[in-house]
Amino acid sequence: MISFAGLILMVLGVASGLALVLAPFEVGPAIPGITTWILFPGFTLVGYILFAVEARTAWVVGASRYAGAALIALALAAAVALFAVGNGLIAAAVATMSLWYVLAVGTVMGATGLALGQAGTFKV
Repeated sequence: MISFAGLILMVLGVASGLALVLAPFEVGPAIPGITTWILFPGFTLVGYILFAVEARTAWVVGASRYAGAALIALALAAAVALFAVGNGLIAAAVATMSLWYVLAVGTVMGATGLALGQAGTFKV
């Protein structure tokens, strides 16, 4: 049960990051506030910890890889959006601070998740 709760929190954390990426372009009805900024890394990290507490080692390796890949994908989407806004290809309706936040946090947490996934499969 704890593993399932952890998976749900990880999904909500990544969804919070997606809301932050889409916010400057007013896509969807959501208007992310300070709560979303906190929940993006918070839910992702707490969800991972809850999942890792009860899951088997192979599942933790898989979760590390998938969560890391999702966070890197969010960071890449933020980087592409920043590039497009910076070069005038698209216009942002509001400031792009949330894109910079997702780029920084997603890169660090995603790289860490992928590294943990690789560390779990190291064979001597």
